[in-house]
Amino acid sequence: MPGVMNDWLPVLEPEFKKPYYKELYNFVKKEYKERVIYPPAKDIFNCLHFTPLSKVKVVILGQDPYHNPNQAHGLAFSVLPEVPWNEVPPSLKNIYKEISDDIGCRVPNNGYLKKWADEGVLLLNTVLTVRQGAANSHQGRGWENFTDRIVSAVNALDRPIVYMLWGRNARSKAWMLDNPRSLVLEAAHPSPLSANKGFFGCRHFSKCNAFLKEACVEPIDWQIEDV
Repeated sequence: MPGVMNDWLPVLEPEFKKPYYKELYNFVKKEYKERVIYPPAKDIFNCLHFTPLSKVKVVILGQDPYHNPNQAHGLAFSVLPEVPWNEVPPSLKNIYKEISDDIGCRVPNNGYLKKWADEGVLLLNTVLTVRQGAANSHQGRGWENFTDRIVSAVNALDRPIVYMLWGRNARSKAWMLDNPRSLVLEAAHPSPLSANKGFFGCRHFSKCNAFLKEACVEPIDWQIEDV
């Protein structure tokens, strides 16, 4: 696995020396040799590379990477810009629908969310790798410990942060979020199986921006442009 760069490194470096991470590293390395694993190894830590700790304003917590070809690239819920609209995952299309209904953003023709990452939205999955065609196949191997450390580092920041926890896996980290300066928003997962059980109508995007404005923090421009 490639290393972590920027200001995440001093926070996460101690994790690399722990027994659980050594086991995780060896497991993931073997998986990449023997199977088709997503995202590509060079992209595993893109969410950290694109959104330094010092820039984090919002954390959107997903489950694990997309497991179909040419989709996952290290940002939760995002796909690369060349993915045709008819292959954009339904979870992301449901996110766009909620943003449109909530704050009026136009639905773009692509699923590339790097703009959000650049604005300070940490697009973090609870598990960072997956086998092709097998959701949750790398669950319970150690990634959860590693992403707990990421979440706890954000929780320790002395500034307002918004957390959007969608689905059971993401909501399982809510207990860690005890910073009184934070806003923690929880909802069902945006997948077609659960979006109608509390994701649609959650209004997380308007609530997020209202909270940031109240705290004198520049709100997020959620509009993704066409490519």
